[in-house]
Amino acid sequence: MTAIFTPGNIGSLTLPNRLVRSATAERMADDTGKPRSEYFSLYRELAEGGVGLIITGHMYVHPSGKAHEEMAGIYSDDLIPHLSELTQTVHEEGGLIVAQINHGGMYSDETTLPEFIAPSDTASDESDHPVRAMTEDEIYTMIDAFGQAARRAKEAGFDGVQIHSAHGYLISQFLSRHKNKREDEWGGGIHDRMRFLIQVYKSIRNKVGDNFPVIMKFGVIDGVEGGLTLKDSLEVIKELEKLGLDGIEISGGLDGKNVRSTRKGIRSEKEEAYFLPFAKEIRPHTKLPLILVGGMRSKKVMDQILSDEIVDFISMCRPLITEPDFPNKMRLGLQDKSRCISSNNCWAEENGIGIKCKCPLEKITK
Repeated sequence: MTAIFTPGNIGSLTLPNRLVRSATAERMADDTGKPRSEYFSLYRELAEGGVGLIITGHMYVHPSGKAHEEMAGIYSDDLIPHLSELTQTVHEEGGLIVAQINHGGMYSDETTLPEFIAPSDTASDESDHPVRAMTEDEIYTMIDAFGQAARRAKEAGFDGVQIHSAHGYLISQFLSRHKNKREDEWGGGIHDRMRFLIQVYKSIRNKVGDNFPVIMKFGVIDGVEGGLTLKDSLEVIKELEKLGLDGIEISGGLDGKNVRSTRKGIRSEKEEAYFLPFAKEIRPHTKLPLILVGGMRSKKVMDQILSDEIVDFISMCRPLITEPDFPNKMRLGLQDKSRCISSNNCWAEENGIGIKCKCPLEKITK
């Protein structure tokens, strides 16, 4: 049997195969963070399509952390019934679903918030809006917000939660010396810069217990001068493994020049798995299940990586926007490579559309 379609474990959760839908911002929620009808249709299709585990697009844990318009929320108990409808939709199709929880910090959209908070007073490299350093009370408020969000996820029937610690959002801002200039206990060396993440994790565990799967999407290298390094990330992983984290999805990049979280125009097998070198560096240092994202398109590449036991699971996002049933097509021998051409045309350019593949069919099928 191909390695892709063997079962695998993440904490107490058993996946039927090694394929994970990586979190992708759906942009299908109203102004309060409540999902619209097309949100449920999207996840029903993914569950029907045969992926082993679905990770939702990021959900904001506090109103101050709404990263963009139409972002789904998990900041209020009022949203639990709607999130329960989502998990029921996925479970009815035999799927498993994990909620990704996040706070945008300085990487938020000016259309959503009156001000922006971050570890330090600074201007975001990517926009002109001013950023205010969080007070210590605000830091503890956000730590609790992550814990409460995880509690809501569990109450709504999710099969686990994923902490978003990548791509320049609040947790990765604390981890990055490039963004975190604090001189108190929340900044400085890596063991102080990881304090926020560690306290977030402990808050989550306190709310959900030891047997509820908690994983993390981890941008293990920023790729900007003065940013988070792989050496620092290994220290973070070591500490979280001791505390009981259940798995890590390896990513990277603050969207600087050196390392980007996504790449366009993947046309060959050698261009796939662009975060694999990081996984190879991390593997000898941890026994945690590793999930690899980054340009996966071909069954041959995925199978080889899994067979080499470098990582335990393969995650994809854009191929499953183009073809939510791609896992089933691979399993049935109908298709060995995704039609996705990585043009990045799937992101919504205006409200009310949501993510979807907008590449011309003739271009995809060439």
